[in-house]
Amino acid sequence: MMRKVVSRQSSVVSILFLFLLTTYNLQLTTAFAQPISSTELINSAKQYDGKTVAYEGEVIGDIMVRGEYAWLNVNDGQNAIGIWMDKDLTKDILYTGSHKFKGDWIEVTGVFHRACLEHGGDLDIHAQAIRKVRQGRQIIERLNISKRNLAFVLLGVLCLVWILKQLKLK
Repeated sequence: MMRKVVSRQSSVVSILFLFLLTTYNLQLTTAFAQPISSTELINSAKQYDGKTVAYEGEVIGDIMVRGEYAWLNVNDGQNAIGIWMDKDLTKDILYTGSHKFKGDWIEVTGVFHRACLEHGGDLDIHAQAIRKVRQGRQIIERLNISKRNLAFVLLGVLCLVWILKQLKLK
């Protein structure tokens, strides 16, 4: 009877060990590159020139289609970098940042150019793949009640001054 219990315990331990080992290996093989900030790319442009980088940020402005390709700007909160890509890669981008919308947050993987000969010497990234991290949304602005009330008070004072000035002229 004791032999059966030890056998089950060792089986459970073995299964648990294999599970943990498999999980650890999966974590090692599915690791993603850490995105580089725009400041790092700009300050160390020579070091990253011609290399594949991952860059993450909010899509801002318009998507500018140029034949089979498109330009878009991606801002990571510090700077914006121009991204040149196949126009088919833009199909998942629904929102671009403006005063009325928060743009989609994307991760771009592509080749960094500190002075791209193809695009007049501009700093850019030629995207090979993009991944949407989170979707943008419409920004709903609320009316500031205290500012509205102050405007009405000032309008009333202005009307009162105008009326008194008209009465004084007569």
